[in-house]
Amino acid sequence: MCGIYGIVHLDGSPTEPALMARMGDIILHRGPDDHGWHHDGNCVIGMRRLSIIDLAGGHQPLTNEDETLWLVCNGEIYNFRELREELTTAGHRFRTGSDCEVILHGYEAWGDDFALHLNGMYNFALWDARRRRLLIGRDRIGVKPLYWRQDGQRLAFATEAKALLALPGVSASVNRTALASYLNLGYVSAPHSMFEGIAKLPVASLMSIEAGIVTTSRYWSLPEKVEAGISEEDWIERIASGIERSVRMQMVSDVPIGAFLSGGIDSSAVVACMAEAASQPVKTYAIGFGGSAADNFYNELPYARRVAELFGTDHHEIVVKPDVVALLPRLLWHMDEPIADTAFITTYLVSQFARKDVTVILSGVGGDELFGGYRRYLGNHYAERFCRLPRPLQAAAKGIGRILPADRHSKWLNIARLAKGFLATAELSFEERYRAYLQIMDRTLAGRLLLGGSGSTWDPLLAAFADSKQDDPCNHMLAVDMASQLPDDLLMLTDKMSMTVSLECRVPLLDHELLEMAATMPEAIKIKGGVLKAAMKKALAGRLPPDILHRKKRGFGTPMGAWLKGELGRLLDRILSPEAIRARGLFDAAVVSQLVADHRANRQDYTDALIALLNFEIWARIYLDHRSHEDVTAELQGMLA
Repeated sequence: MCGIYGIVHLDGSPTEPALMARMGDIILHRGPDDHGWHHDGNCVIGMRRLSIIDLAGGHQPLTNEDETLWLVCNGEIYNFRELREELTTAGHRFRTGSDCEVILHGYEAWGDDFALHLNGMYNFALWDARRRRLLIGRDRIGVKPLYWRQDGQRLAFATEAKALLALPGVSASVNRTALASYLNLGYVSAPHSMFEGIAKLPVASLMSIEAGIVTTSRYWSLPEKVEAGISEEDWIERIASGIERSVRMQMVSDVPIGAFLSGGIDSSAVVACMAEAASQPVKTYAIGFGGSAADNFYNELPYARRVAELFGTDHHEIVVKPDVVALLPRLLWHMDEPIADTAFITTYLVSQFARKDVTVILSGVGGDELFGGYRRYLGNHYAERFCRLPRPLQAAAKGIGRILPADRHSKWLNIARLAKGFLATAELSFEERYRAYLQIMDRTLAGRLLLGGSGSTWDPLLAAFADSKQDDPCNHMLAVDMASQLPDDLLMLTDKMSMTVSLECRVPLLDHELLEMAATMPEAIKIKGGVLKAAMKKALAGRLPPDILHRKKRGFGTPMGAWLKGELGRLLDRILSPEAIRARGLFDAAVVSQLVADHRANRQDYTDALIALLNFEIWARIYLDHRSHEDVTAELQGMLA
């Protein structure tokens, strides 16, 4: 695991290797153990390394036998042993024990198709000196991010956007197209970033720069057809064996390894398989919030403790009341882009806690997408039943829905919120109902909020639906998730927050072979009878007890909405004051004030929308106003003094 970066001049003019230090220093947190770069005329590539495999010999850049190929790679290749054996048998000679060296020899053997042979999480840059060609790429799922920028004849890339902002002549300004989408979804989808002129390489993509020509191609996509004729019992066996195989493969490490454990199905499944494979007790880490009723509503420690005791793990847990004011500026600087998902705070806190003991951590991220764990996957199931009701009863139910209160930080208000959301979307089209479940504010409200509009009709969800060819409703949603929220929200925050403390986070439930299997499983098996994760629960019945398998789902976020109504209310008022909004010049101050008022009155649950606006303004004070996160922190603390 590390951070990579580099520059290539399309016109063949020489690059400046001195810029490598500037780009590398700003992402030191990603690779505190080592650094290196390779310069060859119009191309220079570099890296910061966090040593995981071949601690002594895995220095990068790596090169091949005759030093005509050079590589920097961020991530892990889990099947490197099998590939190394195959390539060695074919006559290739390896210089190191690094897992990433198989990319060099794979490129020699298979050309660009080497990417199809890899099982892992990665981004890389490979310089082919003979062809004067630079090839950069990103893994199938998008576990590792990669930003790039082309200005004139210079193309630069980096694992984090802030490394590109360190280059001469590059300054931060807002991408209004991305901002409009951010207001709708709470994150920025590739290929855009929140920075004008800086893009994200899409998942499963290769970018080739050769003879002054830049081309991008996609090398992998999900299967489109379900596999018919397979019994439920066979699907259950496939799930069980697939999870076990992936977890074992991703446990390979030369440094201490552990697991995040929330007590939910996904993290518990990972820990169960780790415990079976490990010779020593697995180190597990859990986080909880304590104090108010809203804090307790998000506290999953009893479930995590139950699983830890069941598998005899070396369990560590922490109860926090985070200093959000002190955390937000620093974490948003590390995120590069604003985000509305409060899981970035939780992920950072538990990563910081685990890093005291381990360098590698396994996470349960991805299980909900693969096996139907989100309520939105049941939209069709319940909408069909709702539409069978007599029209007068439907009308009465929708009328009640409009007046229900909405809040997510207590049991009954959360139920009311969910009922309100369902009744408002039951008769929408498949695509619009899906959007309604995901969006933090609808596109009409976002349009009213953004002064002057975005000047673009770009819609990442519409594009994802258009690109998805799946013939099964549940897998159709999976494909859209894989093209949007998963890489650009969940995996982005997981990478950025774990690497803030130099912790490598692996996601075995997103093994691409397991994903391909899940994408061919019919909805009738995956969520049979309207039960979320029905097949996965049956596959894990021999490993996990019923109280864990059938517990109510709780997200990995924070009670931020309750905090914004309480102790952080003053901060919200100052950051989103009409004066501050008008000074920024991007949003309509009257619309912002109405959002705050409606949220506080429980007329609408605008938790995510207000967090999006709060985080955007804090991000803007750092990146757009060219201030340090420490300076912004002091300012925020002064507001509450």
